[in-house]
Amino acid sequence: MELAHNLLLNEEVYNQLGEVQKAEFIFDWLSYLEKLLLATSRSDVKEKQKTLVEQLLSLLNSSPGPPTRKLLAKNLGVLYSIGDTFSVYETIDKCNDLIRSKDDSPSYLPTKLAAVVCLGSLYRKLGRVLVNTFTDTVGNILKAMKSAESQGRYEIMLSLQNILNGLGAAATPCHRDVYKAAKSCLTDRSMSVRCAAAKCLLELQKEAIFMWSTDLDSVATLCFKSFEGSNYDVRISVSKLLGTVLAKAIISKHPGSAVSRQSIRRLSLEEVLELLGTGFLRGSSGFLRASGDMLKGTSSVSRDVRVGVTQAYVVFVSTLGGTWLEKNFAAFLSHVLSLVSQSHPKATQTQTDAVCGRRCVSFILRAAIGGLLGEKAQIAAAKDICQAIWKLKKVVDAVMNEGNVETRVGSTDVMASQHMLVCALQELGNLIYSLGTTAAPLLQDSSAGLLDSIISVIQHPSISVRLAAAWCLHCIAVALPSYLTPLLDRCLERLTVLKSSPEAVTGFSFAVAALLGAVKHCPLGIPHGKGKIIMTLAEDLLCSAVQNSRLSAQRTQSGWLLIAALMTLGPAVVSHHLARLLLLWKCVFPLSPKDLETEKSRGDSFTWQVTLEGRAGALCAIKSFVSHCGDLLTEEVIQRLLPPLPCAVDLLIQLSSVLRTYGSTLKTPSVVYKQRLYELLILLPPETYEGNLCALLKELAADLTASDIQVAASAFLLPPFCHRDDLVILSPLLQETDHRFIEEQLLLGNGIACGSLEYDPYSIYEKDVEGNSVPKPLPPVLSVISSAVKLFGVVCAHVGEAQRLFILEQLLDSIKHTKGARQQIVQLHVVSSLSSFLKYLAGSKGHLGPEEMRRPVLALVMGALESPNPLLRCAAAEAWARLAQVVDDGAFTAALAQVSFDKLKLARDVVTRTGYSLALGSLHRYLGGISSSQHLNSCVGILFTLSQDSTSPDVQTWALHSLSLIIDSAGPLYNMHVEPTLSLIIMLLLNVPPTHAEVHQSLGRCLNALITTLGPELQGNSTSISTLRTSCLLGCAVMQDNPDCLVQAQAISCLQQLHMFAPRHVNLSSLVSCLCEILLDNSVLVNLCSPYLLLRRAVLACLRQLVQREAAEVSEHAVMLAKDSREELTPDANIREVGLEGALLTLLDKETDQKLCHDIKETLNHMLTSMAVDKLSFWLKLCKDVLAASADFTAVTCVDTMQEEEGEKGDDASVLTTRNDDKSYPFTNPRWATRVFAAECVCRIINQCENAHSAHFDIALAQEMRKRDSRNDFLVLHLADLIRMAFMAATDHSDQLRLSGLETLLVVIRRFASIPEPEFPGHVILEQYQANVGAALRPAFTSETPPDVTAKACQVYITAVERHKSHRQALKTTTYSEDCVRNESYSPDGLLDLVHADLGTLSRLWLAALQDFALLTLPSEFASQLPVEGGAFYTSETSENAKLHYYNSWALILHATALWLTSTGFVVADPDEGASHLSRPVTPTSMCQGSSSGATVKSPEDVCTDRFHLILGISVEFLCSLRSDATMESITACLHALQALLDVPWPRSKIGSDQDLGIELLNVLHRVILTRESPSIQLASLEVVRQIICAAQEHVKEKRRSAEVDDGAAEKETLPEFGEGKDTGGLVPGKSLVFATLELCVCILVRQLPELNPKLTGSPGVRAAKPQVLSEDGSRLVSAALVILSELPAVCSPEGSISILPTILYLTIGVLRETAVKLPGGQLSSTVTASLQALKGILSSPMARAEKSHTAWTDLLRSALTTILDCWDPVDGTHQELDEISLLTAITVFILSTSPEVTTIPCLQKRCIEKFKATLEIKDPVVQIKTYQLLLSVFQYPNPAVSYPYIYSLVSSIVEKLQEIDQRKPEDTTELQIFQEGIKVLEALVAIAEEQHRSQLVACLLPILISFLLDDNALGSATAVMKNLHDFALQNLMQIGPQYSSVFKNVMASSPALKARLEAAIKGNQENVKVKISTSKHTKNPGKNASIQLKTNFL
Repeated sequence: MELAHNLLLNEEVYNQLGEVQKAEFIFDWLSYLEKLLLATSRSDVKEKQKTLVEQLLSLLNSSPGPPTRKLLAKNLGVLYSIGDTFSVYETIDKCNDLIRSKDDSPSYLPTKLAAVVCLGSLYRKLGRVLVNTFTDTVGNILKAMKSAESQGRYEIMLSLQNILNGLGAAATPCHRDVYKAAKSCLTDRSMSVRCAAAKCLLELQKEAIFMWSTDLDSVATLCFKSFEGSNYDVRISVSKLLGTVLAKAIISKHPGSAVSRQSIRRLSLEEVLELLGTGFLRGSSGFLRASGDMLKGTSSVSRDVRVGVTQAYVVFVSTLGGTWLEKNFAAFLSHVLSLVSQSHPKATQTQTDAVCGRRCVSFILRAAIGGLLGEKAQIAAAKDICQAIWKLKKVVDAVMNEGNVETRVGSTDVMASQHMLVCALQELGNLIYSLGTTAAPLLQDSSAGLLDSIISVIQHPSISVRLAAAWCLHCIAVALPSYLTPLLDRCLERLTVLKSSPEAVTGFSFAVAALLGAVKHCPLGIPHGKGKIIMTLAEDLLCSAVQNSRLSAQRTQSGWLLIAALMTLGPAVVSHHLARLLLLWKCVFPLSPKDLETEKSRGDSFTWQVTLEGRAGALCAIKSFVSHCGDLLTEEVIQRLLPPLPCAVDLLIQLSSVLRTYGSTLKTPSVVYKQRLYELLILLPPETYEGNLCALLKELAADLTASDIQVAASAFLLPPFCHRDDLVILSPLLQETDHRFIEEQLLLGNGIACGSLEYDPYSIYEKDVEGNSVPKPLPPVLSVISSAVKLFGVVCAHVGEAQRLFILEQLLDSIKHTKGARQQIVQLHVVSSLSSFLKYLAGSKGHLGPEEMRRPVLALVMGALESPNPLLRCAAAEAWARLAQVVDDGAFTAALAQVSFDKLKLARDVVTRTGYSLALGSLHRYLGGISSSQHLNSCVGILFTLSQDSTSPDVQTWALHSLSLIIDSAGPLYNMHVEPTLSLIIMLLLNVPPTHAEVHQSLGRCLNALITTLGPELQGNSTSISTLRTSCLLGCAVMQDNPDCLVQAQAISCLQQLHMFAPRHVNLSSLVSCLCEILLDNSVLVNLCSPYLLLRRAVLACLRQLVQREAAEVSEHAVMLAKDSREELTPDANIREVGLEGALLTLLDKETDQKLCHDIKETLNHMLTSMAVDKLSFWLKLCKDVLAASADFTAVTCVDTMQEEEGEKGDDASVLTTRNDDKSYPFTNPRWATRVFAAECVCRIINQCENAHSAHFDIALAQEMRKRDSRNDFLVLHLADLIRMAFMAATDHSDQLRLSGLETLLVVIRRFASIPEPEFPGHVILEQYQANVGAALRPAFTSETPPDVTAKACQVYITAVERHKSHRQALKTTTYSEDCVRNESYSPDGLLDLVHADLGTLSRLWLAALQDFALLTLPSEFASQLPVEGGAFYTSETSENAKLHYYNSWALILHATALWLTSTGFVVADPDEGASHLSRPVTPTSMCQGSSSGATVKSPEDVCTDRFHLILGISVEFLCSLRSDATMESITACLHALQALLDVPWPRSKIGSDQDLGIELLNVLHRVILTRESPSIQLASLEVVRQIICAAQEHVKEKRRSAEVDDGAAEKETLPEFGEGKDTGGLVPGKSLVFATLELCVCILVRQLPELNPKLTGSPGVRAAKPQVLSEDGSRLVSAALVILSELPAVCSPEGSISILPTILYLTIGVLRETAVKLPGGQLSSTVTASLQALKGILSSPMARAEKSHTAWTDLLRSALTTILDCWDPVDGTHQELDEISLLTAITVFILSTSPEVTTIPCLQKRCIEKFKATLEIKDPVVQIKTYQLLLSVFQYPNPAVSYPYIYSLVSSIVEKLQEIDQRKPEDTTELQIFQEGIKVLEALVAIAEEQHRSQLVACLLPILISFLLDDNALGSATAVMKNLHDFALQNLMQIGPQYSSVFKNVMASSPALKARLEAAIKGNQENVKVKISTSKHTKNPGKNASIQLKTNFL
């Protein structure tokens, strides 16, 4: 193929190829040439032009296929438009000659067609250059058309379209001729020719004025004719033509020539609409002929005309646009509604016609209002619809008030208005549903009276209107959940009051049922008591039905309808009414067959009608119960449901005799009864009605083959039994399209009504299958068949084999015994039932039974495979495969395949060939295993042959589809067939005419299956693979050029597959440009005029996959395409301006298909994730444009008060006001859902930036980087925009948007709150936006705001306050809701004062909620203890539903309550609060109940105790049994609540005095620590432990104090021992608080430092190991545990303290030993500090001095000191790297904190002194400094017994060291520091020393100090260190001098040199002394350790 890539055709290579390769080669060369010509320079093209033209023209004669001729023509056009145009006339003549040729042989046809296509292309490209030849050409083409066949006519029409396009106005002379030709083609028998003619006329009307002026009527009539017998594509094309022409007639501006002005008159809107209306009402019969038929009453408009005209209406409005519609809406509405009014009786003469007409009207209204109008205009439209409803209502009222009952009901006026009302109400419902909460102002507007208008027509005499009004209320409730309960109340009240009006009874019960159906869509539901009211009302209606015969039917129906609707509320509500329901169910049927017999003999047709109505209703209610309350179907309930069932089945069997007795009036009720029974039985398990299976089966068989069924509704019966993928080959109507709503009626056929609500009122509470539109149940006659078919499958699978065989034989006979149309209907029903049976068997893994069973089944299926109905063949093929699956026998399967082979070999008719070829494919789909290679070869061989049968496109389509199934299921086995299959596909793609689109679609499916089979192999580089790959790409290219949209969709999904498997080989830029062209070409009026939903879906699925890998590239390609865009691309969303992203957002706004919208959002999300950070401004601008585009003008003015530059403000305001001028604004009126998505995008952008550069959240850094490179862009620079967007969203009408806006605001506050404002130090950047945040939140606190919005606003508010406490006053809003603290209350100080005013109320509510929660969490066995009427916020019925809400919020309420109790210090504030019972404040559920009988008054102490136990109980219960789904927030809140509780003395005293309680709490916390790894949770738990120990300490102290006071006179010895361990010192595990605490602390310590556990380390004593630094969290936990340990001795008695002391000391010293790491600068690690602090606490414990424990403590403490000293010594000869400073500090703590006898025993003292000596010798200056500091504290110890030995041993070495420094003079600051510390030690000694020794010490000290003094000269040149020393020495001398003056004087006198030096220094420094002193203060670094306050400050 690479050889084809040249400017000229490589003829050598070409001539060596075979036929198929030649075609591929040519196509490849031409597609390459198309790109190459555009890229080649003009001169190069001109140079080779002659040869190239010759080559191209020679190809004309080689019979090119359709895709090739299209490309060939394109290239010729491009070549002449780039090169010279000299020879173009020759080329045109040559083409004309080819067309004139008399050769009519089929082989010459491609050449002729190619010539036609070339002419079109040349004229399109060169246009007016060829103006003088065009008349001949057009004449020639038109002449050729007369003898052309359909392909020729098709190509000629398209060619004429191109010629007209190229020539524009210059083609006027030929307009009439072309018009005449196109007219005849518009009613051509070939559908593709009709489409082409429509396109040609669409081009013609651009210039041919007569089409939309003088000939407008005939154009319209012509279009109506064209619709007759049309298919979907024709309707699309012709409706586009008709709609455009009519729109043109209204808006056209006529050219100025005088002649034309006179002859043309402008048409008014009324006239144009009248013209369309004529088509809708009378069809194509024109204006004159119609009258005759109408007089005879025979004319009825065919449905396809009506559907076509409907689409034309939509195109008409869309072309005129939204602004036009706004202005003319009232006229348009009244016209459209009049289409179903009584002034045109033909349109609604039968119910079927009326239903279809209403569908069309609804479609027009939905497309116009929903698709074209913005939200404001939609609200105006809703008001217009309301007006229309009021007008129609007045007409009815006038008639109803006439008084004569007889004339009333049948009155034509009433009937006239009913269809108009139904359409108006349904559109109103849809409109409000789509507006959502933005419709609130509409409902509040009293002038519109919207709700009143709907409720007023609920009593309309027509049932359809009543149902439509009820449905409209349902839509309102779903859109605005706050209206649900008021509406329900209003309807229930009317229903109770108007019980005697039949219309009111049914109307309001419909309304209640519809509203109950809405409950499941409303998150907040309805009050629980409503269920009771409705059930009572329903029972009342059922009981009173017999009292008044005029009302019995209505009351019966209403009663059961209400019960059935009530069931949708689910088990929680229904369980309370179950007993009453079962009782009613039992009473509605006779008890025994005998009663049924007597019943038959009594009554008349009316009573039977009521009875059947009642029983059908009961069946429906039970069906509703079974489907919505599955949880309640226990064995017992099923047993109670069963008794009436046999009787119900008996009645079913007796129905025919009842009908015979009482006449045909019972026909409909009996059909409804059947349907209800069948539906219920389908839902119940077959075992429940085993006894009736045979009877049922007979009845079903009779129903399915009954003789009186007139309609064959295959289109709704069969699709469930066909495979979804097979439906594609049947009819585009079965696929999803935008017009499905109206096209459905064509699918069902002329005699059948489409679904409509009045056929089954019970469906009003069910969720519609298709999403949000009104339910559309089919007529009972049809739906009963559908139910029977389903039930047959189940019953037939469960009866005995003999019975089954009998029934199957009977069904087979029933088909044989009927003829003609009846036979088709019976066959349809029987095959459907059989399919249902086989499907059920296969699904339940059942077996067919013995072999003789296969014969009837096979006969039935084979009969259907040869049926003329394609749907039936499709279902039969599926059944064929299911049969093989169920029999599950290889031989049988092979036999089935063989039957298919034989049939296919012999048959010549289309029906057999299509049926059996699909049967082969289905067989493979279900049983891939039959693919033995021989089978596969035969299958593939046969299907290859069939797919080349060009005489029948149908056979090709089915065979290729079947082939695609085989490729899919054969997998790797297919590899040997890949190459031949691929060349077959390419050959067919290049040769099948484009008019056979369905063949191309099947080819696409085959290609797709092949690509999937090849899979990743496609990446390979071998020649065979690259050939395959090139062929695949070539196939895709051919399909992309196909005019049929579904084929293009196939091409795109093939390319998507290729891109997945071999991304390098797919040309991304051309793929993206192709996708964008399709999307944007359609997006002009996307949801209206682009009929190709499947194509849009394919495009988006592909885009979504592409952007997952290469978002940036895709985006760039799209923008490039827009820049180079060709003239025909004038997209609505301008990619140049808003990029692909903006185009997708526009599309999202217009698109209605859920799946598509989901894909668009996903695509945008992927793009955002990968590109938002790099294209920040672009994305933010997009979101801002969407959010601002529809902001109300009032909102805009608020927005503009924000602190923004004036210029910007002006621009934005003008953009928002001039909304009509599309150019200024990329998005016009986006819907609320799109705006919500934009707000979510803003949050995502912020999250993306979090993972990017830190400058996004640092304004100073961002500004600096922006200065460096202006292209840098950071989020923080767009803060104003972020706030503004959040503000716009948060103040919108739509609640969803408000929630999104508040969420955005929350994210912004969280991310930006802490960023400082560089220009104003001490402030943060968010401060300037305080006013905006306040303004955004204020509306959320008004009374009418929904609670979820208020709650969200509270959350934002709280976050803002938390983050911004210092500036709290700026943010004050008026109300604080209960949710304030509930949502987030982790910072009590900042927020408690916020809600201070309401704390009284809130606290009571919180306590009530907690009490509810405590009750609800009780295990089920305590259910009897729960209060009967429920709790404060729930009733007993709602307890199950309420649990979830309590679970979600209890933790924060608990924390809030604890904080509140803490703040009050557990003092009961209200005098009457003790009296009010704790659990019952006034709450929603207690308001209506009197206070329970005189509650006992509780003392404040009791109230507090109750509260304390409530909080403690809930916490312990929760922490005891932590579920795996317990959130971190709940656990943390719970622990924080406990902390808050124990902050106050009163609860501490409760815990302290109740030891068991404390132990239990400790055990629970121990479990929490064991099961939760989170450090924050463990730390919080330890804090609670600490508080418990403090509580215990306080308790022990209190007891000791009181004992001392009481027994003050007694002897000290007799005092009892308080504290744990009493007199014995024994601690009992499980009974001891201390023991529990020790367990917990050991758990924490050993988890962090496993070495502490001797069992783990394997050695009992000290072990040589490297000390380690713990993580920050680990250190915190260890420190917290040590604090607790050090508190423990105080809780014990003296004996008890002796028992625990060894453990505590071991652990504390262990931590010291394991973590004493040397850190830089001599710091101590946090754990060491903690252990030293703990040691100090333990050593100074009073127990050490208590008489009883003194000796034991002394021994233990000595041992501990020895252990520390041992740490120093090398163990096993290895030296540990412990930090000397830590150990020395520990020794110092011992020396200073214990009683002298611990440390003064000689052996220990000696070792301590040695350690100090050794440390002094260490060279490390830091160690020396610390040692001096520690020694200083030891020397200063007041007890000489302790300090003197150290002084004696160490002073001399200190003095030596100082003298040594003195001699070599310090060189750096550390040495200076050592010297200073040493001097301080000496000075301290001077102070301590006795008088006689003082002089010697001063004499040592002075020379050293004076030696450092410098004279003036030396001072100038000295180093900084020397200067500092000089200052230090001088300062100390000045102090010592006065202190010890006599000694000082003596020394000075004895050494004149010293004296002189001192004096010189003092003089020289006199003036500087003050300054120097202050500087020396700074240079000193006392380096004192934080944990032990060593007194080192002497100055």
